[in-house]
Amino acid sequence: MDLIDTARYFGALLLVLGLVGAAALAARRFGLGSFITPMATRRLAVVETLSIAPRQRLLIVRRDGVEHLILSGPDGTTVIEGGITPPPTPITAVLGEATP
Repeated sequence: MDLIDTARYFGALLLVLGLVGAAALAARRFGLGSFITPMATRRLAVVETLSIAPRQRLLIVRRDGVEHLILSGPDGTTVIEGGITPPPTPITAVLGEATP
């Protein structure tokens, strides 16, 4: 095997890796990365976070329409309050209109 064959092998390898990387970027850009669960059926969301110390945070997490208040820190995670029903969203906030 001479120098030309080695250069061809490395060139082909770089070409294939570049094509795989371009396909991954295109899949991320156009939302093709979530084959298992579509984005519309997500059950878990972080509603709000608040830093109360450099390494401690309060989080409100919504799961299936129920919210939970969680304290997260270096010592671990604690559920402060569970089963909170979220406040009803005003219709004007949903439609994007300004409130008077």
